[in-house]
Amino acid sequence: MSTLADLLAEHTGLSGEAADHLQTVVAEWQLLADLSFSDFLMWVPVQRGDHARIDSDTEFVCVAQARPTTGPTAHPEDVVDSRVTIEDYPLLVRAIREVRIFREQDPHWHHDVPMRREAVPVTYRGQVIAVLSRESTLVTPRVPSSLEIAYISSAADLCQMIADGSFPNPESLTGVHASPRVGDGFIRVDSSGAVVFASPNGLSAYHRMGHEADLVGEHLVPLTKSLIADPFDASEIAQRINDALEGRPGSRAEAESRPGAAVLFRAIPLRPSGVAAGALVLVRDVTEVKRRDRALLSKDATIREIHHRVKNNLQTVATLLRLQSRRTASDQARQALEESVRRVSSIAMVHESLSVSVDERVDLDHLLDKVLPMLGEISTAESPLQLTREGSFGVVVADIATPLVMVLSELVQNAVEHAFPGGSGGTVVVHAHRTARWLDVAISDNGKGLPAGFSVESANGLGLQIVRTLVESELRGSLSVRARQPKGTEASLRIPLVRRL
Repeated sequence: MSTLADLLAEHTGLSGEAADHLQTVVAEWQLLADLSFSDFLMWVPVQRGDHARIDSDTEFVCVAQARPTTGPTAHPEDVVDSRVTIEDYPLLVRAIREVRIFREQDPHWHHDVPMRREAVPVTYRGQVIAVLSRESTLVTPRVPSSLEIAYISSAADLCQMIADGSFPNPESLTGVHASPRVGDGFIRVDSSGAVVFASPNGLSAYHRMGHEADLVGEHLVPLTKSLIADPFDASEIAQRINDALEGRPGSRAEAESRPGAAVLFRAIPLRPSGVAAGALVLVRDVTEVKRRDRALLSKDATIREIHHRVKNNLQTVATLLRLQSRRTASDQARQALEESVRRVSSIAMVHESLSVSVDERVDLDHLLDKVLPMLGEISTAESPLQLTREGSFGVVVADIATPLVMVLSELVQNAVEHAFPGGSGGTVVVHAHRTARWLDVAISDNGKGLPAGFSVESANGLGLQIVRTLVESELRGSLSVRARQPKGTEASLRIPLVRRL
């Protein structure tokens, strides 16, 4: 589906600044649709070559569409990229030429459904660059409630401000997608700051903050300031509302009241035709959301602390095994203990990475850059080895990281121990290639190669048994070992990265 930017580039010759303004309108117009109980369509005249004038042959193309969440839609179908002529919709041209809002006198019939259409010019730097069509169904006419009247009058003011070019303001877009919506809580204040209407949800938000009486007639700035616990937050919220009353744009803000209720605020100035008409204050009670966020943060901190303690315990176990190996006379027992130290240390490094992760994910590149040097310590001056990593493993989830690091450690350990007998030196390369679906890893060396008749399935060494078990049961992957030409061995791993059931 074409985006707004694509359609504007294809059909118009608008400047980048004008196109950005239309993007700003689209970012804000869900507020208009909800207040109006209407669909909004954005129309631009189609430019033919270098000809940008509007004449009898001009067509308009719809470049964006919004539906209300507060009422039924007038356009269940997708209207974007459709076209109309001047004969189909003459109000579009009148809105552009006269730079004012026009409403059709008679209902327009669309798919046998009557609707009311209104054309709102979008003005930018004194020039009309698009037209908004506000369209609402007339299927169920009835007497509007006080809430609907307050909504629709506020929408009319904002539409006039769009025609004036004073709304929306790019400075007010910070956090607009996370700001309170109309249905969360709606408060209308007059130019003096007194509340003239408060929706039930808006009133409930203030009740949660500790105000027990009705809001209508109250001066919102001093009332809100008295309810907020932190004096700095109270001053900030009061300043946001005052700015809106004085015609300055504002972004959302959050504050906590004395009873512990958390509330989001957003104040929007209302100045149709440049005349001060008060402000809209949207509020949302986010107390439960904040409580869940704090609970999740507490759980995350607990999980990270557990990983930290597991890492410490594993390091203690590794130290005890290392001490035991030094006191053991048997070379075979000492070697077994040293291998256990290496395995335990590898797992401890994974838990160390998880202890500082916020999402139970591990950067394998960073981790392996610490594990590989530890494995290379077994090489001596008589048998110098070079361990290198190529490619990127990327970031993986915890349930893949631990077994994968164990598998890579065992395979690299096997290459170091068995590929270079008699003190000969060589290289071991760990190469990774990652796609969206798979992680492919190859551990290759230039050593003596595989013994005759070798089979990874029948190998009875402890290291390869561990590798096979982890690859099959934990990683759900595949393992193959083959000889390289002219010499050496290569072990290949393929690990699926998609969700495993």
